[in-house]
Amino acid sequence: MNKKMIFNEFIRYIFVGGAAFIVDVLTLYVFKTKVFFELGDIGIYISTALGFSAGLVFNYIFSVIFVFKSAKEQDKGRNIFSFFLFSLIGIIGLFLTETGMYAGVDLFHINYLITKVIVATIVLIWNYVARKILIFT
Repeated sequence: MNKKMIFNEFIRYIFVGGAAFIVDVLTLYVFKTKVFFELGDIGIYISTALGFSAGLVFNYIFSVIFVFKSAKEQDKGRNIFSFFLFSLIGIIGLFLTETGMYAGVDLFHINYLITKVIVATIVLIWNYVARKILIFT
């Protein structure tokens, strides 16, 4: 795969990741403000995990369909082992997300939504690189 193809693929990943991020943040916001609003910081962490999970499922579906487009890559992405790896990378991403949320919210007292944007940018890069190397190469 040449550099232009990788660049175009990464751009598609950014769009899919951006849509997954919207699903993630909306889920985080709804659960934090409507379901777990009385739990304080614990509510943020539970809501973050739920949002991340919703975003992960969205990202998997659209990564297989739209981002990693070649037939060979799609075949690789459509088996149980690939989903396991995709999820494992996502779980590591969740750990990075939760750690970043803790650092931003509890240690640096940054608003949880601003912290989420910063952390999501870092995790986006982690997710793309890890998934490209381990699943869709």
